[in-house]
Amino acid sequence: MKSPVVKQSIVIAGHKTSVSLEDQFWDALKEIAANRRSTLSEIVASIDSGRNQGNLSSAIRLYVLAHYRSPSSSREPTEASERNGSLRSTVA
Repeated sequence: MKSPVVKQSIVIAGHKTSVSLEDQFWDALKEIAANRRSTLSEIVASIDSGRNQGNLSSAIRLYVLAHYRSPSSSREPTEASERNGSLRSTVA
């Protein structure tokens, strides 16, 4: 039976690391990067630099979830939500 979690190597800030995510999260992350005309590595580096706790895979899942929950899917999750891993709304 094939695992739904896929491990991929990615370069973040000049160092190579492995990240394990489900295919759907990889696809969503690639879509976000393409829409922002950014690379997958740049998006992941941004997520990595903004987190204070938890593992990178969890931080990426929360980032993707926050992105698609936001009223405007092109809006960045707030810096605080990336740091805390929270999904509080930033709508005024």
